[in-house]
Amino acid sequence: MILVTGATGFVGQEVVKNLIITGHDVRACARQDGIVFHPNAHIFKVGNLSENTDWHSALQNLDVVIHLAARVHVMTEHTSGSLTEFRKVNTAATLNLARQAIDAGVKRFVFISSIKVNGEDTNNGLKFSPNDIHVPTDPYGLSKYEAEQGLLKLAEETNMEVVIIRSPLVYGVGVRANFLSMMQWVNKGIPLPFGSIHNKRSLVALDNLVSFIIHCIEHPKAANEVFLISDGEDVSTTELLQQVAKAFGKKIFLLPVPVGLMRFFAKLLGKEDVANRLFGSLQVDSSKARDLLDWKPVITMDEQLKKIADVFARNKNT
Repeated sequence: MILVTGATGFVGQEVVKNLIITGHDVRACARQDGIVFHPNAHIFKVGNLSENTDWHSALQNLDVVIHLAARVHVMTEHTSGSLTEFRKVNTAATLNLARQAIDAGVKRFVFISSIKVNGEDTNNGLKFSPNDIHVPTDPYGLSKYEAEQGLLKLAEETNMEVVIIRSPLVYGVGVRANFLSMMQWVNKGIPLPFGSIHNKRSLVALDNLVSFIIHCIEHPKAANEVFLISDGEDVSTTELLQQVAKAFGKKIFLLPVPVGLMRFFAKLLGKEDVANRLFGSLQVDSSKARDLLDWKPVITMDEQLKKIADVFARNKNT
């Protein structure tokens, strides 16, 4: 039996579905009604996550926990107060769940972390690796880092194995926020000033992330390891927009506006974080996932984007 926290989320729903398809018994942890899971999923309702959440009934007769639930990163949250809130959910609540999982005899704890533990950007063609030594200053990244450190310490002291997966931006059917806005711009044929961006960013398709998570459930070499995961197809913002347009079957109009000029106006508007995501590089080395665990991506970027475009088209016609 496998417990999936955050089972109502963008990644969680797909993890639950694919676990059941591959023959696993699943207990889906949900905080809200109205989410339709696979009929074979066992539902466990939980309130707000905290260091006091009682997981006793959810952890009975369980082999693996896949912990996806988290307080997600919001770019405007940089205050000390926001760090406290991130720590309550991402650190204290995670370690509370892990300690109760140890008491219940859970064999493996798979923790979905974030590439923000490594940092915000990369330069000169360098890539983040699982062995980088870095303490984040971003509240979200720091809360994830502290959870990782606590989990690895528990793994040293107990028999429960820990697997940590750090992910960059995830895209797929159901994606929201900036990636959704970008796709909507392209689909509408709106001219965009992003025709001359030469950065490189690693992304991970939803199908690839889910595949890797499931791969880590039982693989013996995954125990007590940290992995970075990506598609292995790093692209510039310009290239990504072109590939989105191709998936939608649209012509795209990208104006070659100088990046320096766009950064200047972004700073004036207080949008430096958005500018860094659009113009900066963030590359990860996911070779450990491939080499140590013999894992391969199950879908290409073009194929995942086409799946998103097909759903857009179906929804438009209904």
